[in-house]
Amino acid sequence: MPLFQNAAFDKTVADLRDLPTDSQCEVAFAGRSNAGKSSAINTLANHSRLAFVSKTPGRTQHLNYFRLEPGKYLVDLPGYGFAKAPEEIRSQWEALLAPYLQHRAALSGLVLIMDSRHPLTELDLQMLGWFAPTGKPVHVLLSKADKLTRQQQVLALRAVQAAVKDMGGQCTVQLFSSLQKSGVPAAEAVLAAWLGLTTRDETLPPTGLSSERKARPKQRSAMGWGARSAGSRGRQ
Repeated sequence: MPLFQNAAFDKTVADLRDLPTDSQCEVAFAGRSNAGKSSAINTLANHSRLAFVSKTPGRTQHLNYFRLEPGKYLVDLPGYGFAKAPEEIRSQWEALLAPYLQHRAALSGLVLIMDSRHPLTELDLQMLGWFAPTGKPVHVLLSKADKLTRQQQVLALRAVQAAVKDMGGQCTVQLFSSLQKSGVPAAEAVLAAWLGLTTRDETLPPTGLSSERKARPKQRSAMGWGARSAGSRGRQ
């Protein structure tokens, strides 16, 4: 049974004053538009519609909370990089996300989704640099790994691991495929440690290549917010 099988939608937060007051620890999911963020959440929860997967960029504009058990949550953040969103909407997203990511005491770590075919975009690097000063861990999921050959997977994994090397143990990286449901146990091991949950396989290394090849219906990717100013904030 998947670790997050019992995840259920709890609430949507558009104002920081509405954040859950009972939260003891939570893990946030961030990623560029079309990277597969919502599909990754759905795969981890073994639920096809837990996190909304839309064809329309910018649909996820708030913080969506999913309860795992009392006091423990997964949080779906608006995807960044959607340039066509109106300026007032981008400003609203950034005003909500900046203080949440940098000051939310209950936030245990950040899962950053990158498309394995196009990792380390400028916005991905800005997000890493912006979040690093919090001292909290980051786990990178290289999504859509099924689109790459085995050799390409190895090269992509090594390239991202090298790029985040300066963050030391605060940033780990793995391959992930929502389509083939590969990389789920490895991701569970990392998130369970952050959330204080028990995994189904405590011995699985979090950054190893996955050999799982089971097919499943194709999921579409998530959409999102503009984080063009994230890098500049991190440098202030």
